[in-house]
Amino acid sequence: MHLVIRRFRPSDGDAIRALFRDGIEEHITPTFTHAMTRPLYVGLTLLLCVGGYLLGGWVLAACAAGAWVALVYYCSYELYAGYVKARLRTDMQDIQRSYLSDPDNSFFVAEAEVDGRAECMGMVAVAGKTDPGSGQRYGELFRMIVSSACRRVGLGRRLAQTAIDFCKEHGCSKVVLETSSTQRAAVALYEKMGFTLTHTHTTTESPQWVTWLTRVIILRMEKPL
Repeated sequence: MHLVIRRFRPSDGDAIRALFRDGIEEHITPTFTHAMTRPLYVGLTLLLCVGGYLLGGWVLAACAAGAWVALVYYCSYELYAGYVKARLRTDMQDIQRSYLSDPDNSFFVAEAEVDGRAECMGMVAVAGKTDPGSGQRYGELFRMIVSSACRRVGLGRRLAQTAIDFCKEHGCSKVVLETSSTQRAAVALYEKMGFTLTHTHTTTESPQWVTWLTRVIILRMEKPL
């Protein structure tokens, strides 16, 4: 598959937004599975089963455990689906204005020809910013998505390197990004490319209790240039 990385065009809008939605929401099930297999959550599920059975039999046991599992799944869904909804109302609603109206920002698309027609297979955005403390310029990498039809061919690395090269050309001292702890493939890629963890937090588009129940941590990473 021949892949070309180029700047975003207005005609890409619908395809890129669909790819963004699919790429983010595919993390719902892994996040749910990761949360429910933690020893604390396994123990709590068993405790609810036993408690429900002692209080009202198998029906109450199933209802109590089922309600708990449904709550964790809802939180996993809301964490990522809520993020998609928020972004589709803001920067992803008008990519041209958000990323291409400022020369220090850009939005790149990976395109491949499939069955005789061009399809969007990946994306990455970058924005130039200024550190209020030091006054140094740095770039922030956003919206890194690779289509499930185009994994393990080095496209993620190519997209990230495109963003890094853009930051170098614009005089940035470093590149920063944020990803979630459950996106292990992305974290591994960034580490191989020289990014290091600098900060963690749990602030997301969702309420704090939703993020807490999923046990997801937001990782902030940076690479000096």
